Amino acid sequence: MKGLRAQVASFDPAVRLLMVNQFAINLGFYMLMPYLADHLGHGLGLAAWAVGLVLGVRNLSQQGMFLVGGTLADRYGCKPMILAGCGLRTVAFALLGFAQSLPALIVASALTGLAGALFNPAVRAYLAAEAGEERRVEAFAAFNVFYQAGILVGPLAGLALLAWDFRAVCAASAVIFGALALLQARALPARAPADRSAEPAWRAVLADWRSIAANRPFLLFAVAMSGSYVLAFQVYLALPLRAREVFGERTGLVTGAVFAVSALAALSGQLKLTAWAKRRLSGPRAIALGLAVMGAAFLPVLPGLYGQGAQAADGFGARVYAVTGLVLCAALLAWGGALLYPFEMDTVVRLSGERLVATYYGAYNTASGIAIAVGNLGVGALFDTGVVWLPWVALAATGVLCAGAVGLLERGGYLRVPERELAVAG
Repeated sequence: MKGLRAQVASFDPAVRLLMVNQFAINLGFYMLMPYLADHLGHGLGLAAWAVGLVLGVRNLSQQGMFLVGGTLADRYGCKPMILAGCGLRTVAFALLGFAQSLPALIVASALTGLAGALFNPAVRAYLAAEAGEERRVEAFAAFNVFYQAGILVGPLAGLALLAWDFRAVCAASAVIFGALALLQARALPARAPADRSAEPAWRAVLADWRSIAANRPFLLFAVAMSGSYVLAFQVYLALPLRAREVFGERTGLVTGAVFAVSALAALSGQLKLTAWAKRRLSGPRAIALGLAVMGAAFLPVLPGLYGQGAQAADGFGARVYAVTGLVLCAALLAWGGALLYPFEMDTVVRLSGERLVATYYGAYNTASGIAIAVGNLGVGALFDTGVVWLPWVALAATGVLCAGAVGLLERGGYLRVPERELAVAG
């Protein structure tokens, strides 16, 4: 904790504010979203398809609008987009607490996703610019600690507020985002927009998007890294499915433990892993090692390692072994992600040529969102085959293949593209 305080204190006030901002964003988001499906299905009595529609609209609006949000941040400034995103979340979460009809819930869900698309690329671009080239990796490492802390504390705060009512959760989340908007309006320095083109807006935006589409190193890196997002998402998909296989309906405690271990592992390991990697590894090699660790995380969960007792869910030893595998998987996923994340964010900035950084982050987030959607369909299909070991082997192989792809990009020189070439790409 002392090391974190010292590192955070070494940054400018704007960087420190962005870190606190991200903690509060995740606090407000995760105190509400884990309980939204239950509220929709049981509190409001919506059909399962309607619950899926509301949740799907949020994900689609966020992932689909990341590129637009990043573009707006580059054209009009990061601060306005951060404020707009926090303001929209305030309205959206308040509406979620009082909406009763499906159309109103869909609007609130869409606004929630759009808000994330506005402030997510803007925050990262602002952080990258303020930290500077020399300290970007350290800044993103500390930033991720605050990010994970919000994920850890948010569900616990939401659970406590549920003792009153779901509306209390929504009201608290809305207040957090409203306070964030006011705080940053007063305290966050404005930065000049990155895109000062005199061309008509639509023509300049199309030119920017064409330059990204022509930036082959960036596109190859985004494809190589897509697997990391699929792997990280399995804390929400594959691990709960495995817990249900072993424990049936009594999975709540195990799933909660998995989430807690994931967040605590990232919190405890982030700064140490980043400091070690900066001393021993280049950025691409740290990313490749992180991907390999994420792939290896799924090996302890292989059902065959526990024998048939775990499948039958009768043996106490088999259950303990299964829980150990789930917890170890969550920890390794978190440590692998913590190892690669700061270097990944830094690489995106370098591949952008430090131009249109928010737009690049937006494009990168859109690509990762598509990868998650496609990957989850694939993982679900593998579970449906009934071959118990197949999903876990496929996920482990994904980590290895992505690590190999990043290694190939480094050896091919794609991750060391001269900035002058990137600046004129397209």
